Amino acid sequence: MIPRHLLIGVTAMLAVALGMSIYVWRMRGRVQQMETPASYAHPVAAPVQGPTEQVTLYVAFDDQGLLRAQGANIPLPAGRQERAQELLRALLRLYLDKSSSHALGPGAELRDVYLVDPGLAVIDLNDAFADGHRSGVLVEELTVASLVQTLAANIPGITQVKILVGGKERETLAGHADLSCTYDVSAVGQMVAGMQ
Repeated sequence: MIPRHLLIGVTAMLAVALGMSIYVWRMRGRVQQMETPASYAHPVAAPVQGPTEQVTLYVAFDDQGLLRAQGANIPLPAGRQERAQELLRALLRLYLDKSSSHALGPGAELRDVYLVDPGLAVIDLNDAFADGHRSGVLVEELTVASLVQTLAANIPGITQVKILVGGKERETLAGHADLSCTYDVSAVGQMVAGMQ
């Protein structure tokens, strides 16, 4: 026969184990309900430190098929590469606005800008930028020209621009604009002048 105190001890331990199992199961259910929405999944960029400066953004207008120089006041850091990043982020904010003249797909972001001497800028966009971009020769060319002209107008010494998507080369932006090449800033400038 089993001693009474041993039977009571085993029963109490089983009750505690059962209670803990129920508690863990309920907490796991609550955690699954509280998962972070996709809109909050992106890391938040640190606020930009630096004085506000007047810059020129080359904004695409799809309905007219042209780029227009547009002044903007944005805070810019002192470093050349950081300035390039903030310029393009300001441009993308315009395009992501609901009333944009050149709408981009949701989630489109700039990953980074690398300034490689002499005069080469490498723009790295995220996959959502290209995957959500509207397809069409003019729309895609306006996007590329807008990025290139905005950098060239505000960062002295840039003569060539290479565009990557997700850190890798990609043949086209959305089926038309060639991303396998390096864009010559003066050639893009001439193209933009011809659109006016």
